[in-house]
Amino acid sequence: QVQLTESGGGSVQAGGSLKLSCMISGYSGDCMAWFRQAPGKKREGVARFWKPDGDTYYPDSVKGRFTITHDKAKNTIDLHMTGLKPEDTAMYYCAVGFDLCSIQAIHYNDWGQGTQVTVSS
Repeated sequence: QVQLTESGGGSVQAGGSLKLSCMISGYSGDCMAWFRQAPGKKREGVARFWKPDGDTYYPDSVKGRFTITHDKAKNTIDLHMTGLKPEDTAMYYCAVGFDLCSIQAIHYNDWGQGTQVTVSS
């Protein structure tokens, strides 16, 4: 059984940084990602990690500010966020999948419970 547990959310001022961490258990696949969802908006993929070669993908909205990493020793997938903006405010979720390793939520099978990030101006 796959279990994902996020941590590290909180409130920061615009321009600040946060690191989110997702502890993974029971997962043997290669595709891991972070998503976010703000009230009234669709769930949006913000970072994707392909384990075999460490390939990453970011949408333009976060490129250059967010970095996804995989800590093999701890078996966590982390999201390092810098230059945070008020529009980054959302619930952030980690997810893993066995299907096409895209940035689209439909390709992910298991999700964490989410951690809130709030950025004030």
